Amino acid sequence: MSNPEVTGADENGLTFSERHYFSSYDHFGIHEEMLKDETRTLSYRNAIYQNSHMFRGKVVLDVGCGTGILSMFAARAGAKHVIGVDMSTIIDMAKKIVEINGLSDKITLLKGKMEEVVLPFPKVDIIISEWMGYFLLYESMLDTVLVARDKFLAPDGLIFPDKATLHIAGIEDGEYKEEKIGFWNDVYGFNFTPFQSVALTEPLVDTVDMKAVVTDQSTLLSLDLYTCTKEDLAFSSDFEIRARRNDFVHAFIAWFDIEFSKCHKPIKFSTGPHAKYTHWKQTVFYTRETLTINYGEVISGNLTSKPNATNPRDLDITIGYKFEPEGTENEDHSRHVEGRCEYRMC
Repeated sequence: MSNPEVTGADENGLTFSERHYFSSYDHFGIHEEMLKDETRTLSYRNAIYQNSHMFRGKVVLDVGCGTGILSMFAARAGAKHVIGVDMSTIIDMAKKIVEINGLSDKITLLKGKMEEVVLPFPKVDIIISEWMGYFLLYESMLDTVLVARDKFLAPDGLIFPDKATLHIAGIEDGEYKEEKIGFWNDVYGFNFTPFQSVALTEPLVDTVDMKAVVTDQSTLLSLDLYTCTKEDLAFSSDFEIRARRNDFVHAFIAWFDIEFSKCHKPIKFSTGPHAKYTHWKQTVFYTRETLTINYGEVISGNLTSKPNATNPRDLDITIGYKFEPEGTENEDHSRHVEGRCEYRMC
């Protein structure tokens, strides 16, 4: 028998995992972190303000409006009306913020699920949303944005932002890997090595110094929000990354780039190690083996990501990788590595 606390829906039709997700956005701190992320917030503001001619007189839908900052940007840019939708109780605070900023006549805020909410307009001209999660898709709202697109966006309507790409590279991170994984070899004189396999399955969200990046990057996923489907959010992608120097590879990192391509002058931002800090940081996947790699040599692999069967906002990620050093077909195979690691973002 299934546990009703885990799989059952509440009086609002929300499962346990959905309640947990929406309630995580009830808290002030997470919104403070996002608002203080200038790369994120100023990119949205610039995309809207610098293209006010696109917003003027238009009906705008803000999917997952949170504190209402994007809705207010759109209203200030001249939108005819803005509808903000969010399932979190933060929307109650957003209503107060909209009111004290004198925008209540321009912005309607609705609490509800996008699949069920009734809008005051049958169609909208523009959808805005800050839907991205760690690793782009962890706890992502993109599936909700796609529902809004298919249900409410007028023909030739606009989506801000509309393009996203996910990348992978290899890094040297021996010191922290030893701290995170090697720690379990000797815990106050006791062997805790069973925890090592558990630690390896948990990706780390952290800021990676560009100096730690050993290889070039490879693109894993490219999404066009005008055409992509929910099925595209589960993907399998081959990659090849080439070493920039002689070094060791202890982990793979992933990051994403976002683009507002319909702007008069396209606006982009990156969450990569080469770019200015964002609250998304980078996602680090440690490997069991350490790869000893020389300049120009290539690591090939495959990354598969899909929503977890129990909680679709979590991700099950598998990375398979192979490193065959150049010129060693009939020689020393000590540097040859082939492995496969499974991870769970939860």
